[in-house]
Amino acid sequence: MTNTQITLVQIDNYGPWTVTPEPRREVDLQTLQSRLYADLSQLFGNRDGYVFFSRFDNMVAVTNGIDEDTHALIQESIGNRYPVTVSLSIGTAPAPTAAIETASEQLQAAGSAQASDRREILRGKPIPEPDRTEGDVQIAHFDVNDATGKYTDRLNEFDTFINIEQSYAELMRYLRETHDSLSFFVGGDNIISPCPALDEDAYHDAIGHVRETVGVDLKVGVGRAADAQSAGMDAKHALETCRYDGRDVVFGDR
Repeated sequence: MTNTQITLVQIDNYGPWTVTPEPRREVDLQTLQSRLYADLSQLFGNRDGYVFFSRFDNMVAVTNGIDEDTHALIQESIGNRYPVTVSLSIGTAPAPTAAIETASEQLQAAGSAQASDRREILRGKPIPEPDRTEGDVQIAHFDVNDATGKYTDRLNEFDTFINIEQSYAELMRYLRETHDSLSFFVGGDNIISPCPALDEDAYHDAIGHVRETVGVDLKVGVGRAADAQSAGMDAKHALETCRYDGRDVVFGDR
């Protein structure tokens, strides 16, 4: 059984801030969001976590092994660097979908994302260290088969983007509804999914569904470990094995 720890990162009062005292330039907002994501990715990543940008004003991190005090330090660091603050909410469950549901409910109970008096909330409890195991986190790393040959080198960039995004959208929806997993586009033709303890048949099922629904072929490497970074690296190595021997699904060795 997995036991995923998810941290929801939400910018406080961001909507009103973007138009106060008057609407801010979109290029400046996009720059702030991308820098904030980069800093959070490094702050959590240096502690073996994994951050996904989601909608940028909301981000999702897999944070197994990161305690409450460290969350508070990350929150303080962002508050010192940016004109906005962030609230953090930690949820844990065997299924990542249940963990993000808990994290979301805790922040919603603390007040609206656009409430001016809700600042730097920190809710939820990490998994206690004695309860952690080497199999708590399962990460699946998908990519598109021969994306360069089929799309990048043949189609214009926007039509390539449509094909890649269609596969992401369908995989994201199907894994969430059928297999209690979360999925995030991470650039190029890559999608990373925190999953519960799925077996090989479940991944073949998801790949087959995407192929039948949108006509895009995927492969996936799967890793499992005590933290997101270790599981993610196992998944990347397994994906390289897929590329080498042509299999659609490969599990890491850990």
